Amino acid sequence: MGKEAPSQQLIGSYSARLDHSGRLKIPEKFRDIIEKSYGQDVFVTSLTDEAIQIYPLSVWEEMTSVASEGALHLRPDVRKFLLRVNLKGSHHQIDAKGRLLINQTLREKARLNNEVEVIGLNNHLEIWNKDVLNSVIEEKPLSEQDFESIARLVPRGKTE
Repeated sequence: MGKEAPSQQLIGSYSARLDHSGRLKIPEKFRDIIEKSYGQDVFVTSLTDEAIQIYPLSVWEEMTSVASEGALHLRPDVRKFLLRVNLKGSHHQIDAKGRLLINQTLREKARLNNEVEVIGLNNHLEIWNKDVLNSVIEEKPLSEQDFESIARLVPRGKTE
């Protein structure tokens, strides 16, 4: 058997710290995957104010691209989404030390302090205040209906 290639998905979670300037040192395993698979350019935003999202720039561009859909950006819901995420978000580069500046407005909205949790969600990262994250998980636990819905989304292998 050959050796399996390392996963290119951002999975798992790591504790991290913000420095006094609001820079996050991206956990090394996440940083390696981002830089090798996508480069150093990222888009930092917040979709809900509960957490900060860090998207590799190519993932963000693909996710928000409207080229194949024509004037999709003129739809009121899409326009509202783009206004929100671009007002709060900005393009950054991971520096040579693996740090990324998170602006003060985003840090305040997500209640980020020194200690944060960095969670991989396959193709992007979320940064959470640990107490807020624990509260959200406790208040909204996964239900049997959630598991059934998720199971329907998982592709099934061929059956003979």
